[in-house]
Amino acid sequence: MGGERVRRGRGTPARTTAYAACAAVLLGGCASMPDSGDLRGVESTPRKDTQVRVYAMPPSEDATPTQIVQGFLEALTSDDADYKTARQYLTPEASKYWRPEQSTTVLSDGPGARADREIREDSTALTYTLTGTRFATVDAQQAYAPSSGHYSELVRLVKDDKSGQWRIDAVPQGVVMGKSDFQRNYTSFNKYYFASNVNVNGSSLPMAVADPVYVRRHVDPTTRLVRSLISGPTSWLDPVVRSSFPTGTQLRKSAGPLTPDDRGILTVPLNDRASDVGTGRCEEMAAQLLFTLRGLSPAVEEVELRADGGQLCSLTQDGAETVATRGALNQPDYLYFLDEEQKLVRIASGSSGGDAEPVPGALGQGEQRLRSVAVARDERTAAGVGVNGQSLFVSALAQGATLGDPVLRSQGATEQDRLTPPSWDAQGGLWVADRNPARPGLYLLEQGAGHPIQVRTPGLEGRIQAVRVAADGVRIALVVEKGDQRSLLIGRIERSGPDEAGTGERPTVTVVELRSATPELEQVTAMSWAGDSRLVVVGREHGGVEQMKYVEVDGSTPDVPPPAALTGVKALTAAGDETAPLVAYSVDGIVRLPSGAQWQKVTGGTAPVYPG
Repeated sequence: MGGERVRRGRGTPARTTAYAACAAVLLGGCASMPDSGDLRGVESTPRKDTQVRVYAMPPSEDATPTQIVQGFLEALTSDDADYKTARQYLTPEASKYWRPEQSTTVLSDGPGARADREIREDSTALTYTLTGTRFATVDAQQAYAPSSGHYSELVRLVKDDKSGQWRIDAVPQGVVMGKSDFQRNYTSFNKYYFASNVNVNGSSLPMAVADPVYVRRHVDPTTRLVRSLISGPTSWLDPVVRSSFPTGTQLRKSAGPLTPDDRGILTVPLNDRASDVGTGRCEEMAAQLLFTLRGLSPAVEEVELRADGGQLCSLTQDGAETVATRGALNQPDYLYFLDEEQKLVRIASGSSGGDAEPVPGALGQGEQRLRSVAVARDERTAAGVGVNGQSLFVSALAQGATLGDPVLRSQGATEQDRLTPPSWDAQGGLWVADRNPARPGLYLLEQGAGHPIQVRTPGLEGRIQAVRVAADGVRIALVVEKGDQRSLLIGRIERSGPDEAGTGERPTVTVVELRSATPELEQVTAMSWAGDSRLVVVGREHGGVEQMKYVEVDGSTPDVPPPAALTGVKALTAAGDETAPLVAYSVDGIVRLPSGAQWQKVTGGTAPVYPG
């Protein structure tokens, strides 16, 4: 089939770039968009200029079928609020049934289009095949997921009998675009819900859990985020979180675009489903909104919720932190690591160096030499794996605290086949994996003591090599080795307590729906949580060199600069508080990365960790 081809290259064609520039200078009109000539692809509008607005051009008079297809694909990447221009390329019937918000398919390069037969003057119907290589998808809930494989969809055009104009009368649901256009059009935000089965150790406040979604960058992101938050969490997170918004709550139908006033106050009018909530629940709703809208421009400093013609409550950003807690609010007091004598020491968080002090208690006195450690989030207890990797010890960080017997032992034959570094969750639970090939497993010790619970991991293929639990207590990051690959997987932690009949049965803990956070890396060697939904990872691609990068839990790459390059990284740690510097253990010892600076030597030693 040797029909005419359209190739949108690695993003937006040249004529789209031209009208993007026109939109950027905000002049009264643009030059006519060319309808002939070379259709070679060019790069998308540069991502760094996020204020550039792109508006599509409607179909020109007597546009050819190829121009209709190309114009429609370009219109999908524009900043039209309701895809009004894209719909002008469709027949009325096709426009009626097309649902652009149903999904976004992201291709490595822009979609190519091939006419399935030669275009003749007497043609009245044609089909084009859209092709490309899948890179990712965003579903109707705005949730991102990496994707792969070949993309192929049909577009059918018909020629109107009366006007003689070509229009598309069959089109795939959703929208499709290249990666460059996606990065320009969409941006990631965290919605926030509350962990439904997590009691934060030492706090009565609910724990906020980040639920990342992608929204169109220039198309009223405030209103879209609010609607998305109220509609509920994404399917993956839903089983372990709750929302304080009553079922059926929506923005009032009369509500227009939501914009904070000149004092930064955002008024959110809700339907009557929310009219009977009490003050406490209303403030939790407001805290969800404030956590979600943080970082938007213009800034939201206060939220006022209204329903049934009256005010329900109002809450400021500072007030939100008294209603709920979240990982990024937890500022560590100390950075912990092992000194040359393999005992646990600490320095003030953010310190550029100086003498480290032994932690109070047995782990700081050198009674047991250690190879890895973890400090509870309240910084009152620590756990350490013995130098040969066989035994896990727990001790309070207090003067006079003793070590006691190991809380867990591995029977692995070699050090590499024994216990991983441990990790603490928000409930005070201690997690560790046994790498023993004869009996691998993931274990949880409630409050760091008692008989270990073997955590169920249905669907897990391979051996766990590293464990890090998120500050929210409902997500866990695992480095899993299968064959010659080590992958970073994110799982959801589901808990069910002992039955209410009092039979003494132990709680059941399961890690489910594991998904890759780094599909492009085949060898992950170190990782740490670095925010509410972000991790920092060291690894390499197939045939590539070692790199350090930030990744999101959904497998996307955040629009932030990667950390400065560092060679020979063996371990790294980041705090939930994003102002604390990233810390790594490399061939140069323990080094830190302050914001906007290069790596700086802190001290000798190994195994640096922030609490968690």
